[in-house]
Amino acid sequence: MENLIANLSRPRVLGSSLALNVLLIICACVTSATTGYDGNGLNILPSYSEYFSINTATQGLSTSAIYIGSVIAGLTYSPVPDKLGRRAALFWAAAITIIFVILQTCAVNIAMFVVARIMIGYGNAASTIAAPTYVAETLPYKWRGWGLALITDFYYVGGLIAAGITFGTANMDSTWSWRLPSLFQLLFSIICIAILPFMPESPRWLIYQGRNEEALQVLAQTCADGDDQAPIVLAQYKEIFDTIQYEKNAGETLSVKQMFKTPSARRRVMLVISCALGTVIVGNQIASYYFGTMLTNAGVTDTTVQLEINIILNAFCLVCAIAGTAFGEKVGRRINALISTTLLTIFLYLIGILTKLYGDSNNRAGSYGTVACIFLFMGSYSWAWTPLAFLYPPEILNYAIRAMGMGLNTFFMFGFGLLCVFSLPFALERMGWKTYIMNASWNIALIVFIYFFWVETKGKTLEEIDIVFEGVKHSDVPNIQEVEKGKVDIDVLLTHDEME
Repeated sequence: MENLIANLSRPRVLGSSLALNVLLIICACVTSATTGYDGNGLNILPSYSEYFSINTATQGLSTSAIYIGSVIAGLTYSPVPDKLGRRAALFWAAAITIIFVILQTCAVNIAMFVVARIMIGYGNAASTIAAPTYVAETLPYKWRGWGLALITDFYYVGGLIAAGITFGTANMDSTWSWRLPSLFQLLFSIICIAILPFMPESPRWLIYQGRNEEALQVLAQTCADGDDQAPIVLAQYKEIFDTIQYEKNAGETLSVKQMFKTPSARRRVMLVISCALGTVIVGNQIASYYFGTMLTNAGVTDTTVQLEINIILNAFCLVCAIAGTAFGEKVGRRINALISTTLLTIFLYLIGILTKLYGDSNNRAGSYGTVACIFLFMGSYSWAWTPLAFLYPPEILNYAIRAMGMGLNTFFMFGFGLLCVFSLPFALERMGWKTYIMNASWNIALIVFIYFFWVETKGKTLEEIDIVFEGVKHSDVPNIQEVEKGKVDIDVLLTHDEME
């Protein structure tokens, strides 16, 4: 453990910017794969249900446990990235997850299982605070969209692996039928911890701490293969330095109060909350944690068939998420969100209608039509909301409130997710198909909000996004895209104060 902590304080950074940036993205993405792995397949396994005598109440409790831990993390973990650094915060989040995955695997009763899941939820959510903040602040702006979007896209990588493992262990005649899938969940956190010693710290965090020379070196490593005199490196350094100095001089503090102190901050927070809600209230919670129930309601009751469909669904969603990420990089975050939300709302209405018509019948065509709409719904969700979940919030938050804002994002995302997950089993049991209609109806309000209030962040550095909210960039450095393309000749001379 001491060696790991020492490596975190003295990173062995790679010399190639390409290799470094790719490895940084992988390091962050595997943390999301843990969450995706958790949400797929376990509730379908008969051995799991029989061992813990799962009923509607205990199913809701065991599933909600992840969200309970996540809500607690949203309230308590935000100061860690600000105080210890983005890398260290990610390390401790992964370490917490590993410890309690082992405890979950060893669970002998439902109480032990639920407690372990609460703490796994804490570790997972802590990663969702640290990883997007770290990636947004460390990757070059042209990599940022893909890097942040892939964090959530990898949710389906974890889900696909979980679906495959649960399919393979479903017929095992022992408790290892569910314990083995549980144990595999720690793999992703181990990969994250193994990569972290080779990663640099966020240059923005370093500048805020007054470690300016280190920050310049990190920018050189991520943007110019280590050349700290490259124009793009010097320009970005000065832009970041000027902006953080402005925030300090304006009295902006790393606190919860700062998120509500100015009109600009309040507007940023409002958009973060809307994004957090959009990721959990549009109907995806039903398909993620209660997919087996949805299939049963649609007339598909065979466990093996359900597991096979689950594998195919996760693969389909992964393809849609990556394709949607590429599309969003071209058309922008706002337009992509509008398209995705409109389509998934239509398909959710269709799921409700088809479930009503064919859920209790033996009409195979009707059942397969319902399953097809479930696929189209999840594909539409994955197209934009999957990449946006941890892409949009860290982009629209300025440095002073970024870590705190990501904590708020996590709190609302998992808080409303908790409400959905705990109530959905009862809603599906008592309301059936009407649950889908009700869920689809409130999506319309979200579409209206996105249309009128969301702003575009594509193609801007984090500091340039200030223009959208405050009408001005707090640095006289030209547009970084123009600098990188060589369209603007600059001669950045860093002063003694800027390097101290």
